[in-house]
Amino acid sequence: MGFRHNNLLHNNHFHKDWQRRVRVWFDQAGRKKSRRNARAAKAAALGMRPLQPLRPAVRGQTLKYNTKMRQGRGFTLEELKAAGIRKVEARSIGIPVDHRRKNRSEESLKLNTDRLKAYKERLIVFPRRTKKSKGQMPDISSITTTRATSDAFPIPAGMTLEAPRAITAEEKEGEAFRTLRMARAIHRHEGARQARQAKRDEEAANSKK
Repeated sequence: MGFRHNNLLHNNHFHKDWQRRVRVWFDQAGRKKSRRNARAAKAAALGMRPLQPLRPAVRGQTLKYNTKMRQGRGFTLEELKAAGIRKVEARSIGIPVDHRRKNRSEESLKLNTDRLKAYKERLIVFPRRTKKSKGQMPDISSITTTRATSDAFPIPAGMTLEAPRAITAEEKEGEAFRTLRMARAIHRHEGARQARQAKRDEEAANSKK
């Protein structure tokens, strides 16, 4: 390695003691056991309550993932209203509420409303332990209970694939590109068409006077 001209001499630091900065994971098995014990202790402390709250079924974002369903953050106010559940009551029975999410379609509203209604039918609410409610605890010995809401109310599939079939004669004669272009043009010019028709009606009404 040679040097030319009157430049600064290099002082490269090649001894950085990298052995002291290596991150190791020798406690991986121990931390796994600790997390498992913590989950078991939390489940025991919850009593008969579900291990996780009921989550809505929402579609993924963007064109790549919108065919798949996943768990959402919480139910919208419209879904709670359709299911007959108040917002304050929802939080007390394990139903999270997301006031920012909006229902953009009737399908999503109906799907999550049905999930709420099914959850409400199977829900068993114990009264608070007071002197008045003493001896009024419901008997659940004959009822099969589950504490995993994801197993009792699974997220449905985003779409059902259509089985392969033969192309019909009507589909062969149809022109998909032309049909889409015509629908797009009709939608684009609908406002101007309505304005012209309103103007004709107004002129006709004025001429009759």
